[in-house]
Amino acid sequence: MIFCMYDWFDFPSHDGDLVIWQFALLISRKAGRHLRGKQFYQPRRWRSELQQTNEESTTEASSTSAPRSLPGRDIQSISRLVTPESNVTPISSDFVGEDAAVFDFRAQKFSSWLYFTGILAVVSAVMYIAWIDPSVGYGGHFIRALSSISSNHEVVMLMILFIFALVHSGMASFRDEGERLIGERAYRVVFAGLSLPLAVSAVVYFINHRYDGVQMWQLRTVPGIHELVWGLSFLSFFFLYPSTFNLLEVAAVDKPKMHLWETGIMRITRHPQMVGQLMWCVAHTLWIGNSFTLTTSLGLLAHHLFGVWNGDRRLAARYGEAYEVVKKRTSIVPFGAILEGRQILPKAYHKEFLRVPYFVIVGVSIGAYLSHPYLQIASHYLHW
Repeated sequence: MIFCMYDWFDFPSHDGDLVIWQFALLISRKAGRHLRGKQFYQPRRWRSELQQTNEESTTEASSTSAPRSLPGRDIQSISRLVTPESNVTPISSDFVGEDAAVFDFRAQKFSSWLYFTGILAVVSAVMYIAWIDPSVGYGGHFIRALSSISSNHEVVMLMILFIFALVHSGMASFRDEGERLIGERAYRVVFAGLSLPLAVSAVVYFINHRYDGVQMWQLRTVPGIHELVWGLSFLSFFFLYPSTFNLLEVAAVDKPKMHLWETGIMRITRHPQMVGQLMWCVAHTLWIGNSFTLTTSLGLLAHHLFGVWNGDRRLAARYGEAYEVVKKRTSIVPFGAILEGRQILPKAYHKEFLRVPYFVIVGVSIGAYLSHPYLQIASHYLHW
C-alpha cells in the first residue's frame, strides 16, 4: 500500500496525494443533488439521532416483513452488537456494518477542512525539514545506516520494508491500548508521525533502485502488456483506498474510529488493501521484470498477508459477534463469497460506487500517473 500512495513508479503512474481529496468539495451542486436523491445516500447524524433512527427502522421492519435471520439469533439483536462509540449506521436491518464511502455535502464544515489543510501543510513542512531535506533531515542518515549493513540494494529494501511493517502494524496492533492511554487523536498523530517518514523512505528507495538486480524477463514489447499493466495499476487504487474514506479522521480532525465497512468494494473482498497491493505488485513486476522489483513485491505482499490476519483479529476483538456476521458473508479471495452464495449483490450494486470518494480515487489515480516524472526527479535529487 505504501507504494501506491505516491506513484506508479516505473510504469506511467496508494496511499496520489491526500490533498486532492479537498477537490471533492468543489464538485458541482448538480453532483451533490444527484447523490442526495439516491436511496443509498445516508447523511451523518448525531448519536442520539442514530439510535432513534435505528429503533424506528427496526420497528418498521418487524411490522412489515420478516428480515433475513441468522441461525440461533435474530438479526435485530445482531445489529445491536456494534459498539455505540463507533457511530455505525446499519444499512438496513440485514446489515451490522457501515455503508462505505458515504459523503454528505450538507454535513461538511468549512472549518474542518480548513483545519485539515492546515494540518496537512504543517505535517508536510515538518516531515520535509526533519526527514527529507538532504542538509538537515534524518532520512539520508537512516538510508546510509541500513546501507552500511549491506551493500545489496535488495537486502536494504527488505530492511526498510521490515522496519515500516514493524512500526505500522505494531502500532496498529496496540491501537486500543494506546488510545485508552493518550486518546484517539494523539495516538493517530504519533502513528502517522512514525509511519509516514518510513513510507517515504521506502518509496524513494524503490524509485531510485528499481532497475537494480538481475533482469529476469523483458515483456515491454509484447502486445497488450502495456494495457494490462496500466489497467491493473489503475484498478489497484480502488482496492487500496477504503481506509481513507474519511480523511478528516486520517488527519485526526474528526475522532479516528475503527470502521466495520460492509458495502462497496467490501462486498468483493473484506481485505481490499491486500488485493490492491497484489494487483500493483503483479503489474510492476511484469513491467520491470528484475529481481529487485520481485524482491520488493514479495516483501510488500508478506506485510499485507500479515495484515489480513491481524486485521481480522483486531476487528473481531473490537466488534465481536457483529464482525463474525460480516465475516460470514464476505471473503478474503475476491468474489469468493459472491460465488459461494454468501454475498448477494443488490440490483443497483453499481450505485455503491457512484460516490464522491470513488470519484476522487479516479482523480488520484490520474494525478499519480501524471506526476510520475516529477516524483522520479525528486527521488533522484535525494540520492537515497
